[in-house]
Amino acid sequence: MTQRLGISHVSIEKISSSGRVETADVLAREEPLEIRLAYFKGKEVLQKALSVTMRTPGNDLDLALGFLLSEGIIREKSDVIKAEYLPHKSTASRENRLLIGLSKDIQFDIKKLERHFYTSSSCGVCGKASIEAIETKCDLQLTYNRPIVDKKIISKLPNTLRKSQNLFEETGGIHAAGIFDVQGNLILLREDVGRHNAVDKVIGAALKEGLFPLSDYILQVSGRTSFELVQKTLMAGIPILSAVGAPSSLAVDLARENEMTLLGFVKGDRFNIYSGGERIT
Repeated sequence: MTQRLGISHVSIEKISSSGRVETADVLAREEPLEIRLAYFKGKEVLQKALSVTMRTPGNDLDLALGFLLSEGIIREKSDVIKAEYLPHKSTASRENRLLIGLSKDIQFDIKKLERHFYTSSSCGVCGKASIEAIETKCDLQLTYNRPIVDKKIISKLPNTLRKSQNLFEETGGIHAAGIFDVQGNLILLREDVGRHNAVDKVIGAALKEGLFPLSDYILQVSGRTSFELVQKTLMAGIPILSAVGAPSSLAVDLARENEMTLLGFVKGDRFNIYSGGERIT
């Protein structure tokens, strides 16, 4: 198996009606990333392993920033004062441990944020240590019926996202999340084997690039929408979440509770509005 950032080349046997042949295939890479925090407790600097997630290597700082923002730990880029990879004896040649140093101004109770140290690539919320920790509190308030977006713009988003997915083009097995403006222009895109990771990456990239606040932007995702994806979108202050797949019942409940626009089954000129239809003309 040969590898480069984001993908792996493997030898396989392909079976078809014409026979059996040896060939090569391209796969999306999946490796663990441990996010560690260095934070102040009084004058003392402490370290804590906060989460381990299975992700596609690349844009790790974006992933960490988006994760910390969606957990309510940081709100601004300046809340992070350093980021560096740490060596690990079992993964000496790989950058799989990322240390994030927080500003002295960041105060939080680390026990309320603890996760079990394994989170699968398909679901970020299943690693939560308790049910009470699932619903992250968001102090951002979405503006009612802002922005207003034409339905024709929404219909074009999935195709625009798909055409820009370089890793999906090579592997056929990776998720994407894209931030669009209200004219349908793709501003940022990130890909990952995990849906929640792709969202964290693109939100973290927006924070890093100084795009916040995101109150006039749309988040388009390549798959279905879960409770956690709605939660992350809300924590970033994004008013419209559009998906090519279906939402879960809890995702719809959370979107309606916070007056967020949630769209599903966005394909061609058709889509469903589950919440916040006043933003769509």
